[in-house]
Amino acid sequence: MGIYKKGKNWYIDYYVNGKRKRELVGPSKSLAEHALRKRKIEIAEGKFLDVKKQEKIRFSDFARTYLETHAKPNKRSWKRDADIIETLNRFFNQKTLQEITPFDVENYKRERLFQVKPATVNRDLACLKTIFSKAVEWGKVKENPVKRVKLLRVNNIRVRYLETEEMANLLKNCSEPLYTIVTVALNTGMRKSEILNLKWSELDCNHRLIYLMETKSGNSREVPMNNIVFSALLKVRKNPKGPYIFCDKYGQPFQDVKTSFHTALKKTEIENFTFHDLRHTFASQLVMMGADLKTVQELLGHKTFQMTLRYAHLSPSHKKAAVDRFASRMDTIWTPEVETENSENGESLDTVGSRLRDLNPRPEHYKCPALPLS
Repeated sequence: MGIYKKGKNWYIDYYVNGKRKRELVGPSKSLAEHALRKRKIEIAEGKFLDVKKQEKIRFSDFARTYLETHAKPNKRSWKRDADIIETLNRFFNQKTLQEITPFDVENYKRERLFQVKPATVNRDLACLKTIFSKAVEWGKVKENPVKRVKLLRVNNIRVRYLETEEMANLLKNCSEPLYTIVTVALNTGMRKSEILNLKWSELDCNHRLIYLMETKSGNSREVPMNNIVFSALLKVRKNPKGPYIFCDKYGQPFQDVKTSFHTALKKTEIENFTFHDLRHTFASQLVMMGADLKTVQELLGHKTFQMTLRYAHLSPSHKKAAVDRFASRMDTIWTPEVETENSENGESLDTVGSRLRDLNPRPEHYKCPALPLS
């Protein structure tokens, strides 16, 4: 590398990837020397190696971009993402996207566990993973550090539900519109988001059906209205400013009922209970009243039967009922065509069998001898 003069002008001479480069600078020697030093720095930084210098972006800035560009237009649950991002920012706010490593994510997971349950931590990690996936897709980073972090093991079997008396007491402590909202939840099993975004146009009063066009599973669903739900919805005043059933004075749907619902629970002295548990209550009561699990799956809109199986234990008689039905159909095969009383001594078959077992008890470790091959 060097500079040289040709005619009245100075040139710089250097190599990049084995290729010689020459550039005209001008009549100033000092300017040529400065230009050469600059080229040396640029080569060291990789600008001439076809390596694009990664833009340094703070996590909080990109998370905001993700929320506005992707989450809000594409996800009905974007508000939950907004809450999670607020939590993530408190941990990663001072870091850039490029500085966040799998080790940092593991530290977040460990510290967050002191505050919330594993399922909540997993939701945080899922959101963080999606944010980085978009960063990779949009060319902001090269790899996703969350991909190498394992989710926590979670027990999803928890089913919290209310007894009949608890349901009645809870409703007594609910004022409108929470009373009607909880009534719909307890009688349909609909999710909170489905209820709060329910429109008048989705009601079929003639056939007593609710048509949910957008659900969590992505599929539409028909929800039957019993007399309780039908009567409760008919009492709701229609707001001319909007299409939603449960809305404010401006016609906008309620965003949440967390505060009023928590107050009602506190008055009723119900603990460890969430709004989503009203959905569990609906399903649990159905099963305990004898509804089959397939029907429960369809009413709840579960995509897989596995989700519905969590309620199977609430019907302790369903297995016995199944084998009893089997026995009733196969009864003729196993019913012996003999007299129920022993003709010689008048003993019943059960009595004879019991006496023979007493006379010839089976050894504790008895094994059936192998039969000879024919």
